[in-house]
Amino acid sequence: MKKHYRQENDCLNCGTLLEGKFCHNCGQENLELKESFGHMMNHAVSDYFHFDHQFFHTLKPLLFKPGYLTNEYMAGRRAQYLHPVKMYIFISIVYFLLLFKTGHDVVKVNETPNKPVTSSKLIDSVNNAVLKNHSLSAAQKKALLDKIKKDGVKKDLTSDEKVVKRYKSGLLVFSDDTTYAQYIANQQKLPEGKRDGFFDRLINKKGFEYKAKYGTRSKEVFFDELKHNIPKMMFLMLPLFALILKVTFWRNKKFYVEHLIYSLHLHCFLFIFLAFIMLLQLIAPSVEWWQGLIGGFAFFYIVWYIYRSLRVVYKRNIFRTITKLIGMYFMYVIVLMLCFCVVLVVTALTLA
Repeated sequence: MKKHYRQENDCLNCGTLLEGKFCHNCGQENLELKESFGHMMNHAVSDYFHFDHQFFHTLKPLLFKPGYLTNEYMAGRRAQYLHPVKMYIFISIVYFLLLFKTGHDVVKVNETPNKPVTSSKLIDSVNNAVLKNHSLSAAQKKALLDKIKKDGVKKDLTSDEKVVKRYKSGLLVFSDDTTYAQYIANQQKLPEGKRDGFFDRLINKKGFEYKAKYGTRSKEVFFDELKHNIPKMMFLMLPLFALILKVTFWRNKKFYVEHLIYSLHLHCFLFIFLAFIMLLQLIAPSVEWWQGLIGGFAFFYIVWYIYRSLRVVYKRNIFRTITKLIGMYFMYVIVLMLCFCVVLVVTALTLA
């Protein structure tokens, strides 16, 4: 559909004198103000397919040419590709929606995740763990052993060893406290050396607040809120990962923003590739060896992709790239765990 341009050569947006159909100062197109419905829809569709064209033009090098997009961006060849920040926002939304949706379905079809187990071996192990728990009084141990004998053990979705460990640490001690005030009062009755510490009291306080506010849905509400905060955590990881790159490749004399662009492109690749893998696992036969084959391919391709992208962008030899990749991995895991702990604390403090 033919566009209708204004005859005047002043930009309606910023007032700059024009030398063509687009303003060289702000970029606005010099179109007529009074357009028909058809022209207006044509412009909207054109803008959409312009994004669509950029996205699919970016997708191929993003998936199959490690480091290429970062070098292209830093060389100034940017118009034909989707902007890294815009691409990250779009891809991360799709990825986390798919991740949480599939994760929710997997949990939903399991009909007995919290069914009390009555395995004599597991119960004996738990009983021994309770008896060895020095933080409990004799009365508390007796009450807990009676409850285990009557109701069994809640295994959740963890292994027997983890269940025993949690009982031994006192994390699954059953309490008759119904309010935080009652919990504090019972704590005062214990010897000072056996009372809960500051963090234990804080966790119990938040637990009672959740129970009072959300009732039986407290656990579900907490994990839903945690899911909403995970994408924010990953967005925070982008500049932190760029800082790791800055420290790791400090001899390359690159600006921080160059590391940030690489960080954006790498995380975009990871999200969209893992999204494809999740979809492939959903449609693939539910056979263990087949699912394992898909998982193995994904792991080795990701490792190769990161290694190759580092060589393309930072131009180090094979040995130096591998050693720096290993160091980056451990730093990234540490930072990721710290960020996750912060998100857990923030979620717990802001939800109640």
